[in-house]
Formats: sequence, C-alpha cells, structure tokens
Amino acid sequence: MPVIFGRWNLDGQPAENRYMEKVRSTLDPYSPDGGRAYSNGAVTILYHAFHTTRESRLELQPLVTRTGAVLAWDGRLDNRDDLIAQLKEPLSRESADVSIVASAYEQWGTQCLAKLVGDWALSIWNPNDRSLTLAKDPIGPRHLYYTLDKNEVTWSTILDPLLLSMGRSIELNEKYIAGWFSSFPDTHLTPYAGVQSVPPSTFLRIEGRTQTIQKYWNFNPEKRISHRTDAEYEEHFRAVFAESVRRRLRSDAPVLAELSGGMDSSSIVCMADTLMPGASSTATQLDTLSYYDNSEPNWNEQPYFAKVEEKRGRTGCHVDISDDELFQVHSESGFAAAPSHSNRASKARRQFAAYLSLKGHRVVLSGLGGDEVSGGVPSPIPELGDLLATRQFRALTHQLMAWALDKRKPWFHLLYETCQGFLPRALVVNGNTQCPRTWLQSAFVERNLPVLFEHDPRLKLFGPLPSFQENLNALDLLRKQLACESLSPDLLYERRYPFLDRDLLEFIFATPRGQLVRPGQRRSLMRRALAGIVPDEILNRKRKAYASRAPVFAISKQWPALIELAHQMVSASLGIVDRDALWGSIEKAKKGYEIPIVFLARTLAVECWLESLRGASLMIPGQFKFRNQWLGPEEMGNVTNQPVQTPTSPGARNSGTKERSPGTAKCLLS
Repeated sequence: MPVIFGRWNLDGQPAENRYMEKVRSTLDPYSPDGGRAYSNGAVTILYHAFHTTRESRLELQPLVTRTGAVLAWDGRLDNRDDLIAQLKEPLSRESADVSIVASAYEQWGTQCLAKLVGDWALSIWNPNDRSLTLAKDPIGPRHLYYTLDKNEVTWSTILDPLLLSMGRSIELNEKYIAGWFSSFPDTHLTPYAGVQSVPPSTFLRIEGRTQTIQKYWNFNPEKRISHRTDAEYEEHFRAVFAESVRRRLRSDAPVLAELSGGMDSSSIVCMADTLMPGASSTATQLDTLSYYDNSEPNWNEQPYFAKVEEKRGRTGCHVDISDDELFQVHSESGFAAAPSHSNRASKARRQFAAYLSLKGHRVVLSGLGGDEVSGGVPSPIPELGDLLATRQFRALTHQLMAWALDKRKPWFHLLYETCQGFLPRALVVNGNTQCPRTWLQSAFVERNLPVLFEHDPRLKLFGPLPSFQENLNALDLLRKQLACESLSPDLLYERRYPFLDRDLLEFIFATPRGQLVRPGQRRSLMRRALAGIVPDEILNRKRKAYASRAPVFAISKQWPALIELAHQMVSASLGIVDRDALWGSIEKAKKGYEIPIVFLARTLAVECWLESLRGASLMIPGQFKFRNQWLGPEEMGNVTNQPVQTPTSPGARNSGTKERSPGTAKCLLS
C-alpha cells in the first residue's frame, strides 16, 4: 500500500530540511514506486507510491484540485463507475481513483465521504480556509495516524515517522496495552500517548489548534431484506458476494489468495475462478498459498485445500509449518512500532515473502471476517433475541423448541441465556465474561478493568434488533483487529478482505437471522448459495475447532528460550506482567492443563515489542517511557535481570489458572 505523510507547522514556518530528509528515509522502504511531494509554506505532504492497479500508475499525488485543495489518497475505489456517472467532471473509466475522489470532493464537499465505497484513507488540505480533513472508510483496513499539539499537526499512514516528531519523551499508552490483553485496543488508540488513529467511518477536521471529529456514515438498523423464497435469498447472496470478490480482483499483476481449506478462503478462491475468465477489470491470474502441519492430526488442512485445487485444476504454494515456532519469544526484525498479534513464525514468513517476489504478487486476498458475519457461530441467541424484542411470542416458542432439540438442552435454558444478554453485566451470573489474564499484575488490572472487560457488550431491548446489535459488536471487534495490523517494509503487499465489503455487510445485516443460521445448519445461507461453486467436502465440513497438541509441543520445544525470556521481562519491570504467575501458567500448559493460549501468545508479542523499544533510542531521537519509567537501554539494564522462579527455582508460584486433567490443551483455530 502507498504511504502518506503530512506536516503542518501552525506557526507558519516551513519544515526543516533535515527533519524531512529523515521522514523520507523512513518512508522509502515502504514505497518501491517512487514518491512526490507538495510543499507550500508551512504545509508539506509526501506521497510514496505502491501500485496495484493499472489506474494507480496514472496517479500524480498529492493531487491539487482546481480550487487549490490538496488530496493524498491511499485506497481502492470500488464504485468508480457509479461515481463517474453522477459527477459532472469529464472523467472516464481510465481515470485514476484519486481523480474521481477529487471531483467528488469538489462537487459535494465532505458529504462525498459516505459515497466512497472501498478500502481507503484520505487527507485533504484546504489552503482556502486553512483546514485539514483526515478520513477513513467505514471498515478500516487502512491506517491514518495523527498528532496535534500547540506547534504542529502531523499525520501519516504508518506510525514510524510520527515518532520522529515527538521530542525527547515518547510515552507508551497504557490503555492500548490493556486492550491488547482483552480483545483488541480501541480503533482510535495507538501504542503511544499523543498519537491518535482516525476511527473507521469517521472524519477529523482540524482548523488551527481546534479539532472536530464526526461520523459520516453508519449501517442502517431499519434496512430489511425481504424475499419470498429461500432461492431468492440465495441468489441475492451470490450476487453481492461475487461483486465483493470481483472488486478485490482489480489488479494489474497476479493476485494471491490465502487458501486454508476452510469455507471462507475456499469460497473466495472458487468464486474468483468463476469471475476471472473474460473479465477485463480483474487480474488475469489467481494463485493460492496454503499452510499445513502433518504432525498435528487435528490441524491437517491439506485434504481440504487439495479439494479446491483439484476443482480449479491448479496446485498452489504449500508451506509446511510443522517445524515452525508457535510462540514468538524474541524479536527478529529490530525496532517494531507496534506489537504484532500474528504468531506466524519466521520460516513460514520467509517462504511467503519468497513466493510473493517470485510471482510478482502485490495483492493478497484474506478470508478474515467470514465466520463472524455470516453465521459461523451456530448460536440461536440473536434470532431468539429478535423474536423476544419484537414480541413475536408464538414464533419464539416454536424456535425455542427447534433449537432446544438441536442443542440438546432444555428450552428454558435457551430462554434464560437469551434474557441474560439484556441484563447489566453485574447481574449476570456465570456469564461469558472472561477474567483478566491471571498473570497480569494486580495494580495494572485494577487501573484498566473497564478496558479489560469491554469485550462483553450488553444488548438493548429497545431500538435496533438484537441481531443487528450483535452484528455491529462483531464488526467492531474486526475493526479493532484490523487496526492492529501493521505494514512491514520487508514484506510489501496489500491485503484485501472480500467478507468485509460494505455492500455485502449491509446485505447480511439486513437479512433475517433465520436465513443465516438454522438449527443444525451453521452458515445456512452461505452453504446453500454456494452449492455447486464450492466443493461439497468444504461446505459440509465441521467447524475448525480442535483439541490441539501444538501449544504443548511448542512450549516444550521452546523451553530454553522461554526460560531466558522469563529472566529479563521488560513488561514485568514496568508493572504489567507478574513473571511468577506467567511462568506458572506456562508450566501448566506444558503439562497439558488448559490456559488461554491466545493471550499467552499476545503477552509474548507485547514483550518482544517492548524489548525492541528498549533499544530504539539508538534509532529514534528521544526515549520511551511508561508510567514515568524509562525504556532506554541504560535505564532498563538495571531492572530486567531480577530473578524469577523457574523449574530450577523450587517453590514456583501457582498462577491461579483453572486446571483440568493433564492431556491436551485446547486451542481454537480460526
């Protein structure tokens, strides 16, 4: 993806040449296709290109409109033809996306933002009223960060250059770190205090030292899709899903699709194969990348993705991850601007990078979001909640009986679970709320309780339907996850998400819940609609949830590295993690007891990130601190070598983790 950087000195002075040279050197590794700049007095805007479409190669950014507004656009515009038809400007199908966006802004002002369908981030500098507008699309796969203080406004699509402008003290954001241990941090947060992120579906307007933030679009809870027959719903789903995939095949180079063997990735690949022949606006070649692990009997996806390869008559790239490390316990890439929630090990990453380079891929399709939005969790609660909220008691009784038979539990238990969703969290007994990680220090937990529990939102009985509220909650979690993704200069590509298409989500959110999920029919609508397109073996396979041995084996394999890490944890020295409690949980996992493996991996990812920051003062002008403790190499050197109780230190403390019989550790793989 291209990168954008802007600087507005509020005192009217131009940016220093030495500073801008540092910024350019920071951006260059992300942009193999060159860059251009706009500079006019106190405002400097840099655009460094990464082309993925034929039209993007025609762009000249930053673009100056005829009225003087300066646009920098990082995105893919999906409804190009519709906008060209509505605009009065002399545009054509060959026009660059940014030219269409500029014309839309000239004609409609910020009202144009709601009309832009696609994945995008946008900055608009208007010298006429000396205002800056920063905006992102409603889903949020692109980033746009900014800082605002009394002297300047700085914005960028990557975090790295913003750290150059933060002076001698760069303070870490505790709420962001706490969010990492819960679900994911809020979309407006970054790891650094003073650096904000523009939330999805929002635009920020800055005039001098004042700022206003406004939501420009949201899903309509009143919208309903109502067809007479199942076949009409199925046809409608096929149409919107096909359009979503087609939009993301727009590329002037071969496209790579992740193919796991699950329903989401398989559906994308199979639908793409039906669209590509003869389609002038899509890529001419689609390759696939699949990971497999033959050493894990419950995680061997090869038979399933092989069925898709058999159907399409092409074998993709297969990456064996059986020898890879499951947990990242050391940093390999030097300074990292943010933690990474990916556990993909370095060997697989290198093979992925090599395949991208070999084939010239710049676009990767991902199935993220499919399970969450299309009924992947076979729960009757949203449907029963709708019937309860709309007082359709006869239908509620019928569905309670049907779901009770499917779930093999009394109907009044289902009714009780449905009602629990509307109760305040304090009144829910034995609810789904997870306790904060037992290896976090108590003071850290106490300060951040609202953040650690915010992943359990409560439903409202009045207003939008409960199923609509649940959809927005699931989408909000996906937005947070996307906000934690970060670009890496050593692995350049643009990731696209067909299941997170705005029009597809609008259709799903407006479709009756009883179409999406039925008793005994998880993802019912999707399965019915894609019959004949996706192999039956994929459509009829069980959900990918396993009792996996991988965490137990990984901990045993990485035991020496884990011991080394436990002796020098930066996060423990900063009052975040209790090392003894963490070590107790790791020991339990090694013995086969059940612990939250995903959050263990996140804890280790945070530790690797903090370790990279500890040495970053050699690269970043300034030092990092957290709650008035410094992370510079000299300051931290005296506090990171405290002893920790390990297997060689008798009396290791009990972590308080809930135990189960030794055997396998459960791990949910999505």
